[in-house]
Amino acid sequence: MSTLAPAEIKEPTTDDVVEPDRPWVVIVWNDPINLMSYVTFVFQKLFGYSKAKATRLMMDVHEKGRAVVSSGPRERAEMDVFRLHEHGLWATMEHDV
Repeated sequence: MSTLAPAEIKEPTTDDVVEPDRPWVVIVWNDPINLMSYVTFVFQKLFGYSKAKATRLMMDVHEKGRAVVSSGPRERAEMDVFRLHEHGLWATMEHDV
């Protein structure tokens, strides 16, 4: 049996342009179940936000129906959504615009 040696390529053979990955944002949505104080507590616990920042985000959720609570690479956003779900909050992720 013989094996072939890999061929050396001096330059890329395509003109594909690689764009950097856009960050992902994690959105918490308003729900009729969780108390505002609990949502504030979860933001402080999971993200280390101050009480003032957690309260501001909770008020956005309450008044606007949603708030962006974190952003970053896809894997981190997936983990944040998972952790929010574990705490009973409705969260999704999407590409930042």
